Amino acid sequence: MIPILFRLLSLILFLGLAASFGSLLGGQAGAVTGSIAAAVLVFAQQARSGFKVLAWLDDFKPENVPNLSGWWDDLSAKLFHYLRLHQRQQQALSSALVSFRTAAQALPDGVVTLDSRGHILWCNETAQNHLALKLGSDIGQPLVNLVRNPDFAAYLKSQIWEQPLVMRSPRTAAKILSVQIVSYGDHQMLVLTRDVTQMEKLERMRRDFIANVSHELKTPLTVLTGFLETFRDLPLSPEQQHEYLNLMHTQASRMQNLVEDLLTLSALESAGTHKDGEAVDLSGLAQRCADEGIQLSAGKHDISVHVEPGLKTQGNQAELHSALSNIVTNAVRYTPEAGKIEIRLVRGQNDLGQPCNVFTVKDNGIGIAAEHIPRLTERFYRVDRSRSRESGGTGLGLAIVKHVVSRHDGELDIQSRPNVGSTFTICLPLLRASAAKAA
Repeated sequence: MIPILFRLLSLILFLGLAASFGSLLGGQAGAVTGSIAAAVLVFAQQARSGFKVLAWLDDFKPENVPNLSGWWDDLSAKLFHYLRLHQRQQQALSSALVSFRTAAQALPDGVVTLDSRGHILWCNETAQNHLALKLGSDIGQPLVNLVRNPDFAAYLKSQIWEQPLVMRSPRTAAKILSVQIVSYGDHQMLVLTRDVTQMEKLERMRRDFIANVSHELKTPLTVLTGFLETFRDLPLSPEQQHEYLNLMHTQASRMQNLVEDLLTLSALESAGTHKDGEAVDLSGLAQRCADEGIQLSAGKHDISVHVEPGLKTQGNQAELHSALSNIVTNAVRYTPEAGKIEIRLVRGQNDLGQPCNVFTVKDNGIGIAAEHIPRLTERFYRVDRSRSRESGGTGLGLAIVKHVVSRHDGELDIQSRPNVGSTFTICLPLLRASAAKAA
C-alpha cells in the first residue's frame, strides 16, 4: 500500500512541477500546457508499459518477463507468479492424465469411459480389441450404437450393474467377455471388459467331467445292482451263478480301472515337470510295452518291432510305461484282426530339429476323422462311445498320455485318416549328461 501512495505522490509532484515550469514560461496558459504535456508524457509511458505486458501475456514464457518500472513492474511480477503457478498446475494435470492413460493401457482388462449420455470419452487398446472400437473415430459416439448386442444395451439401460454381463465379443465370436459397468463422477460411467474365454472353457470342462464320471460309473453300478437283485430274488443254477459272477466281476473291474485312471490323472495334473528324475532305460521299456501288445493281440495282428538299443531318458519309469503302453494297447484294440502294427523306438529329432528319443506306433486300423484329433486327449472324449466301452477303455488313456509326455518335457503328435490308420508319435528328451553320470 505504501509504495502505491508514494508513486501517486510522485506523479502529482511531477504534474505540479510541469505546471509551475509552464507558468514561468507563459503564465496561466503555459501552466495548463505544461500540465497537459506532462500528463500526455505520463500516459504514453504507462501505455507503452501496458502494451509490453499485453504482448508478454499473449505469448507467455517465463524467461520473457518485460523489464518495466513503477507499478507495472509490480503488476507483471504478480502476473508472473500467478501464471507460473497455473502453468505448473496444468503440467501436473497433464502429467497425471498421461500417467492414468499409460496405466490404463497397460491393464489386461478393457477400459472405456462414458459421459452421462453413454457417449465414448476414451478407451484403451484392450477395450478396442474386445469391443471392436476405434478410438480415433469413435470418440463421442454412443457405445450402444457400436456394440450392437441386445443384452448389452439392456444391461446399460437397466443401471443395475452389481453383477457383470457375460457376452460374446463383437470382434471375435469365439471370445467370451465379462462386462462390468461402474458409475463415477458426475453420472459418468466406466465400462470394464475381461476375456473369460478360458474360464468358461474350464467351467464347461468341469461340468462335462462331472457328467461323464457320473455316467461312466452309473452303467456298471446299474448292472451290478441288477445282478445282485437277481441273486437275491431268483433261484439260479450253478452255471447261471458262474456267468453272472463273471459279468459282475467285469463291471467291478471296469469301475476299478476308472477310479485308478482318475487318481492317476489327478496326480499328474497337480504335479509339475520332472526336473530331476531317474535315468530310464527307454529301449528296455519300449520292448516291454511291445511284448505286452503282442501278448494282448494273441496272434490276431501282424506286429513288427524295431527298438534301437541303448536309448535312455530321464523321468519316472512307471509314468512313462503307462504312456507308452497306452499307445500300444490302443493300436491293438482298434486295429481289426490281421491288421499291421509297427512299433519303433529310434534316436531322431523333434519339430525344432533337436535330438530326441522318438517312439512311434503305426497301425492300419479304423483311423480317426480330422475333426476328432484335436480333442482326443480330452478326458472321456470318445470317437465311438460304444466301441470304446466294448474294448475296455475308460476314456482317460490319452489324457494320461498327454500329461505324462508334458511332465517329461516331451511332445505328442497324432496323425490319422479314416480307414487308413493312425500314427502316434512321442518325442522324449535324451538323457542329460549329469543324470547319465549319476546313473
